[in-house]
Amino acid sequence: MKLSFRWYGESDSIPLQYIRQIPGMRSIVSAVYDVAPGEVWPEESLARMQQLCEENGLVFDVVESIPVSEDIKLGTDKRDAHLAAYCENIRRCAKYGVKCVTYNFMPVFDWTRTQLDKPAADGSTSLVMYWEQMKGLDPLKDDIHLPGWDSSYTQAEVRELIAAYGQLGEEGLWRNLEYFLQTVIPVAEECGVQMAIHPDDPPYPIFGLPRIITCEENLDRMLHLADSPANCLCLCTGSLGCAASNDVPAMVRKYSAMGRIAFVHLRNVKILPDGSFEERAHLSGCGSLDMYEIVKALTETGFEGYVRPDHGRMIWGETGKPGYGLFDRALGAAYINGLFEACEKAAQK
Repeated sequence: MKLSFRWYGESDSIPLQYIRQIPGMRSIVSAVYDVAPGEVWPEESLARMQQLCEENGLVFDVVESIPVSEDIKLGTDKRDAHLAAYCENIRRCAKYGVKCVTYNFMPVFDWTRTQLDKPAADGSTSLVMYWEQMKGLDPLKDDIHLPGWDSSYTQAEVRELIAAYGQLGEEGLWRNLEYFLQTVIPVAEECGVQMAIHPDDPPYPIFGLPRIITCEENLDRMLHLADSPANCLCLCTGSLGCAASNDVPAMVRKYSAMGRIAFVHLRNVKILPDGSFEERAHLSGCGSLDMYEIVKALTETGFEGYVRPDHGRMIWGETGKPGYGLFDRALGAAYINGLFEACEKAAQK
């Protein structure tokens, strides 16, 4: 297991000097954030990231993410040009030591929440998605700004995209994902890079938008579209765990045994009776996921990929990017370290 930490570059309020002090921390997960999807990343930005990490005793070897443009997902006449840029970005990342690239194929919005600062009984705050707060919202009629939605889109553009995806449908999105994989996976193979798709978050339709990376059946289908060790999963326990129908420990065991998990996002969620969910502390007892069983599945199947503590709560008065403070993610990393040590030692007996 290679422990990693998401960092948003030099504009991040958390310095690398702090991240390196987390016991067992090895890798930095980052990206070039000032280049639009469909364009090529400057080598200078990647070289700078590599240098900063090395200066702080860390390794920049995971990119999250190289965004997939809407033109690629929709299959517009700009798709091939955007795919050429995407492949060049894979090559450039590999040149600067990147071994794993995470991406998603979610239409329009990377993730959806209804609140970023829901107070818990202990005074911490976290991200939540409540169906009660979603009732009556219609992005085709109303001006809606939900957390996780790309603010670069105007409301008119959002409506156009939703209409376009409605016409495309799930099978159309599957066809475009296959086209994407058939184009980029050979490049990733040549470069020694594993492409790791992130599950849809949450793993079910929002406002009628098609969602396809949602469950075991669909993960199987995705992996068979390009049957290659370079075509892998970024298995996010919190995303898949938002649906009670997903047996996350079993899925982890299955895909890790196949060697098709490149990256794991470890976090816990509490599923509520109506299907809403709250992000919680990493500890098993704080949510609906058995984090011990998940880590046990990884260790017993010989997992050697990347792991990071995913979204944390905001605790101890910390302010900053919701879900991406230092304190609770550092606690999560310490908990993850303990789980792996215990499971690895138990497996040796």
